[in-house]
Amino acid sequence: MRTNHVPKATLQRYPVYLKALRRLQKNGIKRIMSRELSSFVDIEPTTIRRDFSFLGNLGKQGYGYDVDRLIDIFNQQLGVDFDEKLILVGAGNLGRALLNYNKWDHVVGEVACAFDVDPEKQGSQFGVNVWSMDDLEEKMPKGCRIAILTISHDVQATVDRLVKAGITGLVDFTHQHFKVPRGVVIKSIDVVSSIQELVFITNSMNEPAQRQRD
Repeated sequence: MRTNHVPKATLQRYPVYLKALRRLQKNGIKRIMSRELSSFVDIEPTTIRRDFSFLGNLGKQGYGYDVDRLIDIFNQQLGVDFDEKLILVGAGNLGRALLNYNKWDHVVGEVACAFDVDPEKQGSQFGVNVWSMDDLEEKMPKGCRIAILTISHDVQATVDRLVKAGITGLVDFTHQHFKVPRGVVIKSIDVVSSIQELVFITNSMNEPAQRQRD
């Protein structure tokens, strides 16, 4: 399947479905209806059925979906790799928090190792080796494509080096502008903006009640 024909909103929901399906599989669930899956992912059953239709005719009316088959299809057709080896660049406070978490529910893999310029942060943290940035090319896992950035200095130079080493996907916590060549994808994570958006939404929800009281 060519995912460029799938709506962006649908692609963004696929990891949510996959995470739920992996948990169901782990709990021994073999078959599930769209309305049952809806309660796990908080997405309408009609939306689930439409999203799954882009992957082919996956379910049977009255029977539902085979959990194992759905997971296999996500893996094969969407190119999901449960053993994806991620690297973390920057083992400061945020980086350490991510290393401590490092539990991705068997959906995307794990942080295989980390890198930092500070010798005091190098060594082993939460069972993950933290290497010197000098050793990046040598210690980076073979075939590694995705790096998580939590650094605050020399961001562009570090990104250039990562791209040259084969990184094609960047999870960006830096809040700094940097450029990448065509074919490299950036996913920026901005917690402050997310909180601001939530404040706006909750204020908007409260406005009708406030108008009624007035």
